[in-house]
Amino acid sequence: MVQKHIELISLALGIREGAVKSTMELLDEGATIPFVARYRKERTGSLDEVQISDIQKQAKKLTELEARRESILASIEEQGKLSPELKSRIEATYDANELEDLYLPYKRKKKTKADVAREYGLEKLAKLIMSQRGQNIHNAALQSLSDKFPTSDDAIQGAKDIIAEWVSEDQDIREKLRQNFRKFALIHSKVNIKKKSEAEKYQDYFEFQESLSRCPSHRYLAMMRGANEDMLRVTLSIDDVRALQMIDKKFIRSNGPESDLIADAISDSYKRLIFPSLETQIINEFKEKADDEAIRVFGENLRQLLLAAPLGQKAVLAIDPGFRTGCKVVCLDSNGDFLEYTTIFPHQPQMQASAARDVIRNLAYKHHVKAIAIGNGTASRETQALVEEIKFDEKTDIYMVNESGASIYSASDVAREEFPDKDITVRGAVSIGRRLMDPLAELVKIDAKSIGVGQYQHDVHQGKLKENLDMTVISCVNTVGVNINTASKHILTYIAGLGPALAKNIVEYRRNNGDFTTIKELSKVPRLGEKAFEQAAGFLRIKNGPNPLDNTGVHPESYSIVDLMAKKCKVTTADFIADPSYRKQINLSDFVTEKAGLPTLTDIIKELDKPGLDPRGEAKSFSFDDKIKSINDLYEGLVLPGIVTNLTNFGAFVDIGVKQDGLLHISQITNKYITNPAEILSLGQALSVKVVNAEPERKRINLTLLF
Repeated sequence: MVQKHIELISLALGIREGAVKSTMELLDEGATIPFVARYRKERTGSLDEVQISDIQKQAKKLTELEARRESILASIEEQGKLSPELKSRIEATYDANELEDLYLPYKRKKKTKADVAREYGLEKLAKLIMSQRGQNIHNAALQSLSDKFPTSDDAIQGAKDIIAEWVSEDQDIREKLRQNFRKFALIHSKVNIKKKSEAEKYQDYFEFQESLSRCPSHRYLAMMRGANEDMLRVTLSIDDVRALQMIDKKFIRSNGPESDLIADAISDSYKRLIFPSLETQIINEFKEKADDEAIRVFGENLRQLLLAAPLGQKAVLAIDPGFRTGCKVVCLDSNGDFLEYTTIFPHQPQMQASAARDVIRNLAYKHHVKAIAIGNGTASRETQALVEEIKFDEKTDIYMVNESGASIYSASDVAREEFPDKDITVRGAVSIGRRLMDPLAELVKIDAKSIGVGQYQHDVHQGKLKENLDMTVISCVNTVGVNINTASKHILTYIAGLGPALAKNIVEYRRNNGDFTTIKELSKVPRLGEKAFEQAAGFLRIKNGPNPLDNTGVHPESYSIVDLMAKKCKVTTADFIADPSYRKQINLSDFVTEKAGLPTLTDIIKELDKPGLDPRGEAKSFSFDDKIKSINDLYEGLVLPGIVTNLTNFGAFVDIGVKQDGLLHISQITNKYITNPAEILSLGQALSVKVVNAEPERKRINLTLLF
C-alpha cells in the first residue's frame, strides 16, 4: 500500500487518512464492501458502502495510473531520452492529463509534417526562428535547402511545422487551454442534413448550443447518441482569439520578422493540432462525467426497485396479459412454487370474457389465492378491468406488476433450469407472480440493464455500468438478508463472500442434508472456508432455529456479547431478545472490547429490536382510472392516479395507465427548489397528477404533480 495513495484518496474524498488506510487494508485482505460497512465500523470510522466503494474506485484508478507511469518511463528510457529532470516530473505527477502531456513529445505516432522537416535538417532553422534575435531568416533558410524543401519559403514552412509541434506539446499551454474549455466552452449540435428525415427524435438538437459546463448529463448523452448514430454533428467552441493571445504571450518575445513566423506557426498549431486534440479530450472527459451521473441515477433507481415492498408468503395468481395470443395464467403457492397453468382469451379477437372470469374465480378458490399479479404490458388495463369485475370468495387484492425484463428471464438459462418442461410464456407469468411476492429474489435472476429503470444504459461505459449495478444488487441483497433454507442459488450468489460456486454448493448441501439448523452449520458446506463464512454469515438468516440470534443481523462473532448481556440481566438469550425492557437496562460501555466498540454494540441492539423483520415493508395494491384507456383520452387539466416508473435528473416518468408514460418535469414536482426528483419521489410511489398537455402523434405526455 502506497502512503501517497492514501493521502491522495483522503484529499479527494474528504475522508481521514486513518480510515482510508484501514479500509484499504480490509479490502486487500479479501473483505467485501457490505461486510466492511456493517461489521468493521471501528476500523473504518463507520464509513458507509458508498464511501468504501469510492475508496476502492480511487485506489483502482491510482493503481492504473502507476502502471501507465511505468509504461511511459520504460518507453522513453528505451528511446534514450529519459533525462533526470523528465523522470522526476513524470514520477511526481498524479494527474493523468499531465502525465500524458509529458509523454506526448516521445509518444510513437504516425510520421508528421514536423518529422519530415526534421529528417531534412530543418530543426536548426526552427530553433533559430524561436531564438528571436532579429537575424535574416531567409538567408539562413538558404543553407537548409533540399529536394524536399527546394526554396527558402519551403524551408521556412518546414521549420514552422516543427515549431507548431513544439507549441502543441507544451504541457503548460495544454493545461491552460483545457481549463478554458472546461469553464467557457460551448457545445453545439446540428442535424446531419442528409439524415434530417430520419432524425426526428433529435429535433430538439437540430440547431442547439449551450454552455458545456452547464449541460446536464441527460442532454449531453442525448447529443452523443445522436452523433454516434450520425444524425447530429456535435462540436465544441471557445474564444479562439483569447486562446491564441494566451499562446502568443508565452512564445513571442520580440517584434522582429521572426514573431510573424512564430505567430503563423502558433495559429497552425492551434487549429491543426491543439484544438482538435483537446476538443476530443474534453468531449470524452465530459462524456465520462455524464456516464457517471447516468450510472448513479440508474443505480439508485435499481436500488429502489429491488427494495420494493414484497407481498410475502401468500398464494398468488399471476397473469401475463395479451390480446390475440390470450392471457397466460399461473398459480403459485405461498413459497412461489408452480401449481397450475392455463390460457384465457377474454379480449379481442376471441372476446371470451365470461369464460375467463370463471376460470380465474375457480383457480383462486381452488388454490386459496390471496393476491392477483397482472403484468403491466399489452392488454394490462383491460385485464385489470376484467379481474375487478370478479366476486371472489375470499378477499383478493389486485396488483399491477412491472414486467420489464420478464421476457428476457423467460428465455434465459436460469428459467430453463427452473422450468425445463415449460415454454417461455409460462415462465414469464411465473416471473410476474414471483416479482410481486419478492421483487428482490426474482429480479436478481435478470441482467440489471434489462429491468428498464435507467436512461441511456446502452450509451454509457458498459464496464462501469455493470460494476455499479452489480454492486447495487449486492448491497440490496445484503441489506435485506436471505433465509438460507429457502433462498435460491441466484440470490445466494450475491451474498457477501459467496459467489456462484459456493451458492451452488449451499443449495446442494441443503438438498442432501435437509435444512440448516444453525448458521454455524454453514462451515460444513464443501469449499466454504473461514474467510467466506466470516463474510457471509451475518447476512444469512434461519427462522425458528434453536438459536434466535440466527434470525438477526448480529454476526456470529458477536453472539457471545449478546449472551453476556443476557447473563447480566439474569435471563436467557431468547428472553433478552424477546423483551426490549431487558435491553434498556444495558449500559453499552460495559461491553466495549478491543474488537467491539460502541458502533458495533449499538448496531447489535438495533438488530435485536427488529429480529427477522423485513426492512422493505409491505406491498400495496394500486388501480388506474378505469375511464382512461389511451393517450387519446387525455385532455388538459385531467387529474389521474399514477405510479412512478423511472426517475431521472430532469424529472420522473409516471405510468397513468395509457401504455405511454407521462413526464413529470422537475419543475412540476414541487413549489420549492430541488436539484433532483429523488429528493421528493421514489420508484413505485403512487401519485395524483394533472395532465398539462398530450401529443399523441409524438407519444408525449406532460404532467404536473398535485401539491
